[in-house]
Amino acid sequence: MAAPKASLHLVAPVWNGGTRGIGGLSRVVAPEGNQKKGRSLLQFLADRFYDVEALRDHLLRKRVSKVHQKNRPFNHINQRYGPYVAGAYFILKQGGAVRFQGREWIRPNQRGHFSLDFLKLQAVPVEAVDASGCAINYQGLDSLLALKELQSLWLQRCPHVDDWCLSRLHPLASSLQELSLAGCPRVSERGLACLHHLWNLRRLDISDLPAVSSPGLTRILVEEMLPSCEVLGADWAQGLKLGPEEQPRDTAGPIPA
Repeated sequence: MAAPKASLHLVAPVWNGGTRGIGGLSRVVAPEGNQKKGRSLLQFLADRFYDVEALRDHLLRKRVSKVHQKNRPFNHINQRYGPYVAGAYFILKQGGAVRFQGREWIRPNQRGHFSLDFLKLQAVPVEAVDASGCAINYQGLDSLLALKELQSLWLQRCPHVDDWCLSRLHPLASSLQELSLAGCPRVSERGLACLHHLWNLRRLDISDLPAVSSPGLTRILVEEMLPSCEVLGADWAQGLKLGPEEQPRDTAGPIPA
């Protein structure tokens, strides 16, 4: 007696209210060889990370490594051309701008390229550095602290400039006259207190510092700490709690019953 024929029912997957036939099913359940060839990004990540936490840690380490790589010193340039050229090269590689004494600003183009003509300025000091938005950190300051004649330094919106970085600026005390820390998210009152070493400072911008809890009070303290310096930033009343006599009064009359 012949064995009964087994019936095979294929249920097509349903997406967005539509059905797919065997062809659609074959694309969903592809042979192992085709899966390896057409491996998607999610499959690639799933093979290497067991959970979201491990993936996040990997991305964090990769980001930290990238910042560390950007802040490495160019010792070979320093040995051959001196600290002025090495410091300028470091800032230009970061995407910032430099100005040698008596010269025009040097900036990279949109592709990050810049002329190397400044390699001839080995004996000319760097007097201004604009590192706004750059990834400079504690380690990268080594390239700036060698610029003993630096007068102006802009560190606006630098995500890795923190209180520890400000504690290292004292070697520039005799030359630095202008400093901008506007928009640096990691700078707090503790870091600003370290600036008392910069006795020659004439202009300081501490506006838009989210880590500073009382911007108005902080500005007053910084002005007392650096009496010869013009401090730009929050209004003196910003962040201060008003007393009862200073609270805005409601001038509207009582609501009639």
